[in-house]
Amino acid sequence: MPPADDRNIYLIGPRASGKTTLGRMLAARLGRPFIDLDAVFVEKHGETIADLVGREGWDAFRLAEAAIVAEAGKRTGQVVATGGGAVLMPENREVLARGLVFYLQADPERLASRLMADCNEAQRPKLTALGLREEIAATLAEREPLYLACAHASLPERAPEELLEFALRALAAWGKE
Repeated sequence: MPPADDRNIYLIGPRASGKTTLGRMLAARLGRPFIDLDAVFVEKHGETIADLVGREGWDAFRLAEAAIVAEAGKRTGQVVATGGGAVLMPENREVLARGLVFYLQADPERLASRLMADCNEAQRPKLTALGLREEIAATLAEREPLYLACAHASLPERAPEELLEFALRALAAWGKE
């Protein structure tokens, strides 16, 4: 395992919880590279997540995502924003466990508002046949125990600048900043 101060910092949480926004801010503040695994998928595969899911299904995407998570885990010293469902695969949880993990909590209603305002179905395809609010509730019910089990710290829903301060305080408390 790499030295504690060189471990990757992983951001987990539901779609639209602010992982990419916080990740960029945290990486800039810490002078670390930032990696958005959904963007890495698009770059590596030359297609959107929605395209792959539409053609081959969610299971095919989860396998492709696991390969990307494993590759990111081979490098250290990064801030990594994961996809919302990355915690579903046990092998991804093993990679996360080698780093420091922040769970970005978010109110389901606020997530729905953000997703309606910035639908981006190519990057955030529907997960179920349910309506948006019902889908968010169902996926949070399934995933929140995994988010909590993976997280070294949970960050309550706040403005991005406040989340950054929460994360920096947690890192300082761990002696990792």
